Amino acid sequence: MLIKRIVVGPLESNCYLFGDEAAKEIFVIDPGGDYREIKSVIDKDGLKPKAVINTHGHGDHIGANKEFGISIWIHRLDADFLIDPSKNLSGAFGFLLRTKTASRLLEDGDILNIGKYSLEVIHTPGHTPGSICLKAEGAIFTGDTLFCEGIGRTDFAYGSEEDIMDSIKEKLFTLKDNYVIYPGHGPSSTIGHEKTNNPFVI
Repeated sequence: MLIKRIVVGPLESNCYLFGDEAAKEIFVIDPGGDYREIKSVIDKDGLKPKAVINTHGHGDHIGANKEFGISIWIHRLDADFLIDPSKNLSGAFGFLLRTKTASRLLEDGDILNIGKYSLEVIHTPGHTPGSICLKAEGAIFTGDTLFCEGIGRTDFAYGSEEDIMDSIKEKLFTLKDNYVIYPGHGPSSTIGHEKTNNPFVI
């Protein structure tokens, strides 16, 4: 199983390459910017991207979507964020970001296969209505839902503090403590560490 992290864009978002190292097939998770840097890692390792997967629709996670020229997958409730600068917050930062429309709308429970590995879509609303986490064996990509000793903001339009708390407690904290968290910003953590050390989850 291959997992590579590339920090991209002015907000230092984590872009991840996930897939089958032997087959060289990968998903590109949250390419928020710096397309050339991401592409250089892909080319250096001879990897073959199958699709872009967005954990949610904010600009710092979708910024380089269309430059890959491959399918874009996102939860159906965040699909409009891809083409609406007011929803994806790019308008608030002084530029108008519109990426390609999604070619696949994801739902809770979807299984996304890549080589001999897979990701399970877990719908975790709160940061945005269509926020998702992507669960692999022993690892989970949490987007802007859960960070190392932090949680995603809920004060933006379409956010919900109640929803994000329910998502974390009822869907993420039910995983085994040794699950590694790969968040949308900042360092990795584990479910066990966050259960006992995250001051935002009450």
